[in-house]
Amino acid sequence: MSEQQNQDGAADAANRNSRRNTTGVVSSDKTNQMITVVVERLFKHPKYNKYIRRHNKVYAHDERNEAKTGDTVVLAEIRPLSKLKRWRLVNITAKAVLPMGDA
Repeated sequence: MSEQQNQDGAADAANRNSRRNTTGVVSSDKTNQMITVVVERLFKHPKYNKYIRRHNKVYAHDERNEAKTGDTVVLAEIRPLSKLKRWRLVNITAKAVLPMGDA
């Protein structure tokens, strides 16, 4: 009986941890512990078979204020933290390239 409960508990933990991940580019980091990320997606038009680019703006929790505008980041879905925040920053995959004058 306890083995069955352990297996069910492991399955529940696996479901809890299998939340969606997405990648996007930070468009704003002006708010404390929050970033605005533009997430792009491609999908194929059902009639014309042309690939169409769409984007969504999502708000993510950035605990240490480490992401800056232009960075490419990975986000994970979480429980709602506020009216708009449903994502958290997992890691920064690419830093923004600064122009020569902005050092």
